[in-house]
This record gives sequence, C-alpha cells and structure tokens, in this order.
Amino acid sequence: MAGRPPVTTPTPPPTPAVDARPPLRRLVPLAVQHVVAMAATPVSTVFLAATTLRLTPGQTSSLLGAVLLLSGAGSVLQSLGLWGFGARLPFVMLPGGAATALFLQVARDHGPAVASGSVLLAAAVLLAVTPLYGKVVRLFPPLVTGVTVLLVGISMVRISAQLLTGPGGQAGPRALAAAGLTVVLTLAAHLLLRGAWRQSAVLVGLVGGAVVAVACGLASFAPTGGAGVSLPQPLPYGTPRFDLSAALPLLLFSLSSLAEATGQTALNSEVPDLGRDVPRVARADALVSLVGGVLGAPPMVTSSENIGVTTLTGVRSRYVTAAAGVLLIAAGVLSPLSRVVAALPTTVVAGSALVVYATITVLGVRLLGQQRLGARENAPDADALVVGLALTAGLLPVVAPGLYAGLPDAPRSVLGSGVVAGTVAAVLLTGLRRVWPVGRSVKVSGQG
Repeated sequence: MAGRPPVTTPTPPPTPAVDARPPLRRLVPLAVQHVVAMAATPVSTVFLAATTLRLTPGQTSSLLGAVLLLSGAGSVLQSLGLWGFGARLPFVMLPGGAATALFLQVARDHGPAVASGSVLLAAAVLLAVTPLYGKVVRLFPPLVTGVTVLLVGISMVRISAQLLTGPGGQAGPRALAAAGLTVVLTLAAHLLLRGAWRQSAVLVGLVGGAVVAVACGLASFAPTGGAGVSLPQPLPYGTPRFDLSAALPLLLFSLSSLAEATGQTALNSEVPDLGRDVPRVARADALVSLVGGVLGAPPMVTSSENIGVTTLTGVRSRYVTAAAGVLLIAAGVLSPLSRVVAALPTTVVAGSALVVYATITVLGVRLLGQQRLGARENAPDADALVVGLALTAGLLPVVAPGLYAGLPDAPRSVLGSGVVAGTVAAVLLTGLRRVWPVGRSVKVSGQG
C-alpha cells in the first residue's frame, strides 16, 4: 500500500468563456449595459425611416416596437442557437446602417411596398447561398467591402441631411440649431464618458439634444397617448411587391454581408470554425430579416456593438447577450416606451443620424486605408485605380442625380444607385485584376 501511487481525480476542462453562465445578480446589469450600448441604433434607424417614409406617429411607434422586438429575438437566436440558426456566440442583432440606407433608397425610388419585398428577396437569397459561403465570400475582399461601406456612409449622410431640409430642400435656423446642438452633446458625451456609457454617447446626445431643444423652443415634443402592451402591425405598407431590378441593391448587400459575418465570427469566437459558424450567423440574419420584411423593417444584421462592451467588462458570455435580447423584446412590446420615443423631434434625430452614419463613412476610409493603396511611388498602383474607378462609378449618381434618367428601368436601377454601381464596379474590376494581374508585372519591372 505504501508504494502504490495516490489516486488523482481528473480535473474537468474549463468552461469556455462564451458558455459561462454568470449568476443572476451579475447577468442583469451586464445585459443592461449591452442594451444601453445598442439602443441608439434602432432608435435612430426608425426615426430616419419614419421621416423618409412620412409615417404617422402611430406607424412610427409600431415600427420602433417591431425593430426592438426583432433586435431582441435576433440576439437571443444568435446567442443560443436553434436548428442550425445562430452561431451560439455573444452576438447581438440590429438594423444595419448600410442595409437601412439601401432600404430607404428603394423605398424613395419605388415605394415602401417594393422596399419590403426587396427585404424578403434579399433574405431569401442569403438563405439560399449559405451552402456556397466559401465561393461567395471571395467576391467581396476587403477592398470591395471598403468601397461599399464608404459609399453607403456618403449616401446615408445625404439622406440624414434631407431630414433637416425636408421637401423644400432648405433647412431653417431652428432646425440647424437643434441638429447642431445634438451633435455637440453627442461629441461631449463621447469625450467625457467612460466604459459602456461612452458606447451609448449617441443615445445620450439624442436624449440630451431633445431635452435642451424643447426647453429652448427649438423643437416640440408631443407623445401620443396609450398604455399597456402592443404588438407591431404586420404589412404596414400593404402587400409587399417584388421587383428584381429595384431589389438589386439589397440583393448585393445580402451577399456582401457574408464577408462582414466572417469578420464578426473571427473576432467573437475563441476557436473560430468559419465554415460552420458563418453560415449559422447568416441564416439567423436571413430568418429575422424575413420576419422584418413582413413588419416593414429594414434588414437585420449581426452587429459589432457588443464587442466594445465585452472588451471593457471582460465577460464574453453568450447568456449575457441573450438576456439583453430578452430586455429588448420587453421594450419592443411596451406601448408607452415606443410612443414616447416616437415623439422625439425630427431635427434632433437628424443630428444623431449624422453622427451615426458619419462613423460608417470613416469605417469605409479605414478599410481602404488598410489596403495600402498607392504605396509604391515609381509605379501605378492597380488596386488604387480599381478603388478610384469604383468610387467614381458610385459617386456619379450622387453628384449628378439626373445622369442616367434617359436609360431604361433596369440599367437605371443599377447605375442610378451609387452603392450598387460602385460595388458592382469594384467586384468586376477586382475580378479582372485577379485574372489579369497588371499591377504585379508593373511591380516587378518597377523594382528592377
């Protein structure tokens, strides 16, 4: 007995951080942090859509409830997973800024019923192509994604400015003052606050701007009555209409979203299995977007809003993001909350929207900056030429809106959308660059 080695009990492997379940006393405040950091995006998105589509206060309240409900349900689905939908990672889902810009563009050009039909078509296409994930994602390298995001940011800033000008094309001094005040308060919140509150600087600026603008007589605030629980109204724009040429902007976006989902998954997963997890992320986005199309919402996408919060707190549990989703669902069905938010002044929302979508423009610049365009001094940079031509194709309909007015409907739908024209040009030119690598031969001769 003395010579027998002691019996040791094997130590169980540690629980991965994403699967850790914090106790309830920690789970609730962590979930609230996520909701605070996320709230500005659905609120600003709904108000931008409501003003662009000229929705009534009741319709705005219903749309806000729908977007909050979809954000919550999507976050729960991505965090917990069900039948191959959702990656079971600490993800949250929100209305995408780029997707919202394209949704509103389709709605302005062809009507909101066509925009809802386009959301349904784009979601169906995304579901169909997930088995071909590896082949589709190669069409959208960082260079193409950077061009797309930059053009979306420019397009969205233009739409946000139209909230101030209205149909007349001019903004009054009071509207400019209210929007400018909101921008200043948002910037101050971003500079002075810390932690999760800094991530909610847009929300702080939105609320603060509304309070100060109303107090100074620059805007009005008149929430409608109503109490209790309410569910979103289905088909708020009537029966969705399907038009492939009109839906092309959102169809392209649905394909390019696979590239964004790849980056999100790589950042959030401890041991990434992109071939398994990215299709699950995309399928969840598509499923929730299908429901969103019925409720009149723009496409829903997996968001990086939670990455900063998890970095600050050190907690990467998917149960925290699932709890945040439950809180968003509760907020979506509470009628008084939706009606109060729906009464925020349009000019204040426009100021917040300018901040939100200006950051998208910066993200596009950052993505393109990472490609080291024009790094060679003695030889032309083929990638820089690709980006320049793609941006030119995307900016032409912005600087000259009537340029393609004489073309038939199908080519006008493609060329008349800056985002679509620029993205298609970037994909085609990048493909040509791979087949005929002019820059590589020039590079060798230049080095010699």
